[in-house]
Amino acid sequence: MSDVTKVYLITGFLGSGKTTLLNRIINRFPKEKKLTLLVNEFGEIGVDGTLVEGDDIDMMEISKGSIFCVCVKTDFIKGLYELNCKVKPDVLLIESTGVANPSDLKKDIKLPIFNDRFHFMEQFCVIDAVHFLDAYDVYASVEKQIASSTVFIINKVDLASLEAIENTKNVIRQFHPGPSFFETTYADIPLESFF
Repeated sequence: MSDVTKVYLITGFLGSGKTTLLNRIINRFPKEKKLTLLVNEFGEIGVDGTLVEGDDIDMMEISKGSIFCVCVKTDFIKGLYELNCKVKPDVLLIESTGVANPSDLKKDIKLPIFNDRFHFMEQFCVIDAVHFLDAYDVYASVEKQIASSTVFIINKVDLASLEAIENTKNVIRQFHPGPSFFETTYADIPLESFF
């Protein structure tokens, strides 16, 4: 058991491939390390939690709102506190809702009650290459996900035109001078460079 928990956040709009990426990470994660998942859902019953693979993984699910919203922030902080005191994982993977604004996460995990256990490593933004531009024009949260992310997984490139992919990259470049892009199908990125 480590004294530090590395935190990775997976964001992206609904249907972009977040759960697919999460399952890829679970399947390739070293067995000798302790992995905990926090899956955030909006409905009364979480759907993504049932889609996540892996039997011996600690999983916490918070539904009824975004963990980044005041409406369930207390549940999120309590969950992190329990992880800090009891579970003490090596890695915490957080999959946020598709409409989340993740701007506060880095501040939340640095609260004094966590004793500097949580260290933010990376924020992956999974992007549906076909539908991104439409979502970007409609939902303000998409802009915030882009602004706070560091790695951009442009997913479903087999279904998108080259023009749509390039336009997507141009939108992201407005927020980042040198963004890290992966063009993928089924969110297949070289995970060994991150974990």
